[in-house]
Amino acid sequence: MKFPSFAVACGEEGSDPLVLHEGRVVRVDQFAASGHLDRLDEDLADVARMGIEVWRYGMPWRVAEPEPEPGVYNWGQWDRALRACERHGLLPVIDLCHFGLPDHYPGFCDPSWVDGFCRYVDAFLARYRQPLWFTPANEPGITALFSARLGLWNDRRATEDDYFVALGHVALANLEALARIRADRDGWWIGSEGFGCDIADPEDEVGVGRANDTRDLHHAVWDLQLGVAPRGVAARLSEVIAEPVQRRLADLVGITPDDRIVAGHDIYPVSVTAHGTRARRPLCIADRADAYEAGARAWFDRYRLPFWVSETSNLGLSVEDATPWLRALVTRLDGLASDSVPVRGICWYSRGDQYDWDSGLVHPVGRVTQVGLYDADRRARPVATVYADLARRRSGRSTSLPPVQLP
Repeated sequence: MKFPSFAVACGEEGSDPLVLHEGRVVRVDQFAASGHLDRLDEDLADVARMGIEVWRYGMPWRVAEPEPEPGVYNWGQWDRALRACERHGLLPVIDLCHFGLPDHYPGFCDPSWVDGFCRYVDAFLARYRQPLWFTPANEPGITALFSARLGLWNDRRATEDDYFVALGHVALANLEALARIRADRDGWWIGSEGFGCDIADPEDEVGVGRANDTRDLHHAVWDLQLGVAPRGVAARLSEVIAEPVQRRLADLVGITPDDRIVAGHDIYPVSVTAHGTRARRPLCIADRADAYEAGARAWFDRYRLPFWVSETSNLGLSVEDATPWLRALVTRLDGLASDSVPVRGICWYSRGDQYDWDSGLVHPVGRVTQVGLYDADRRARPVATVYADLARRRSGRSTSLPPVQLP
């Protein structure tokens, strides 16, 4: 099955990294915080009523592989989730690793988890024959950044070398999974990767230099997975990533043909960072949307692949800004498409409110992050009606929510 020419999608937030909180290592569990697994049918029914067909979905790997014994899995949650997708007419994009590892792996900097992930992918493919769209590892670059450069999750390391090592491992795991998918079925790589936009005043040399360095580090994950030579400060990763990992990455580049790839840009208002003198002036919604459009054009010039906005919400702005942000972003996507840039859709992430993202999940105290189409009590927000209208217009499906005109 081909991916839609323009998908209007949604997803369910299921991050589960380990963090150090109040002196103890604890597991963040977004599904537990939201109660999604207890109200799974209700949540999927709400999404389906909006006219949405494409649904980014992942059960935590640690739930499927609770024990260290190789080849022993618990498929209960996946069985339940995929049956619910079928009941509600949702086509899943399968997410197999979302920021967290099973407890018996030491972290993303240790290569042992990659082999375990490959076994898990093989077992998933043998059990479930229908799925064709996969995001094997969600946001490889962000996984490595938060776990090995910022010192916040999992490994809790904080050096550039550790970041490059973890990045190599997550990129390798993603490509190994895609190789298995392609060998097993006519599957697609539907990507999801953090998309940082770094801007500076053109006359500010220091600010421009910082923006370029940060951009090159953001691009490193795509460079590794697409076989493009890293540039600038990211070029040093070839000195740090182990040679066997680099050789295997090179072997796997291109395993998924270009006509089965939709790269993912996870762009939020908070994703736009101003450097130097530009940081002295506030950023409005239009500034942030313009920064994404410029960044997406530059990304496409470099990689020449179709892409979609695989995650967005009002994260970084108030909940009242959700509809203006959506409208601004859709306008920029339509502008890109009118210039023959292959934009393949948008995904509001997520269906419901999330928890503790104001601290990057480091303080898991149950603080609501108001970014959902539905609030924490499962009441539709105004942006849900606008999004449902967008789904209706782009897919031709009817919805049960009243239409709101996009400008």
